[in-house]
Amino acid sequence: MASRGYDMTPTMYSPDGRIYQVEYAIETVKRGTLALGIKTNQGVIMAVEEKPRALQTSNVTQKIFQVDFHIGVAAAGYIPDARVQVDNARLFSQGNKMTYDEAVEVGTVAKHLADQSHQFTQYSGVRPNGVALIIAGVDQKGESIYVTDPSGTFVQYAAIAIGAGSEDVNAFLEKNYKEDMSLEDAAALAIAAINLKAEQKEGTENVKMAKVTSEKKVFEKISESDLKNYSQNASKFTAE
Repeated sequence: MASRGYDMTPTMYSPDGRIYQVEYAIETVKRGTLALGIKTNQGVIMAVEEKPRALQTSNVTQKIFQVDFHIGVAAAGYIPDARVQVDNARLFSQGNKMTYDEAVEVGTVAKHLADQSHQFTQYSGVRPNGVALIIAGVDQKGESIYVTDPSGTFVQYAAIAIGAGSEDVNAFLEKNYKEDMSLEDAAALAIAAINLKAEQKEGTENVKMAKVTSEKKVFEKISESDLKNYSQNASKFTAE
C-alpha cells in the first residue's frame, strides 16, 4: 500500500507532503452527485442533481439548505456532514446578527465553515468532513458564491460545479457563462449543466434549485413549474 500507514490519521504528513485522510475526503466529494452555483447581476442560483427513489417524497430537497434569510448552501459528498455544517453556519449567522445587528456576509460564513473544516485536519480521533459546500447569497456587498472543501480551503467563484462529473460541467460553464446573463438564463444554464450527459437537455425531474435575488435578498426554493419554464431555454447552451 502506497500510504504505508500515513493514512491512519489526519495529523500526519506522508514523506511526499500529502495528508491522505484529507485526500480521501475530497474523493468522497467527487463521488457525490452534482451541485452547482451561478452568480449573476440579478442574484444567485443553486442547483443540485437528485434522483429520488420510487416512493420517496420528491418535493423535499436533501442537498440544498437555507442558512440565513439571504444565504443558501448546495452540497456534494457525504450529506450528513453537510447538515452538521449547515447547523453550525445557522448558529454562527444568528450570533453575528445578535452581536452586530446586521446580516452576516456570505464570505464570513464561508470562512467560518472553512475554519471548522480545517480544525478536523489537525486533531487525532476525528475525520475530515466528507463534503464540499457551495455557499451562495446576496449581502451588502452584492452577489457572491464560495466553495469550501474538506481541507478547509474556501474560494470565490462566478460559476462552479462540484461532485461527480464536475470537471466536464465546469468546462461547460466556462464556455457558456456570461457575467451579464439574466437569472432566468442562469437557471437554464444550470439545468443544461446537470443534464450535460443526458439525451434530454431540458429534463428537470432530477433537478432541484433555489435562488436568492438581488432585489429581495431572500432565499427561495424554485418550484417544479418554474423549473420547466426555465428549462425551455436550456437547449441553447452547447457543450461543443
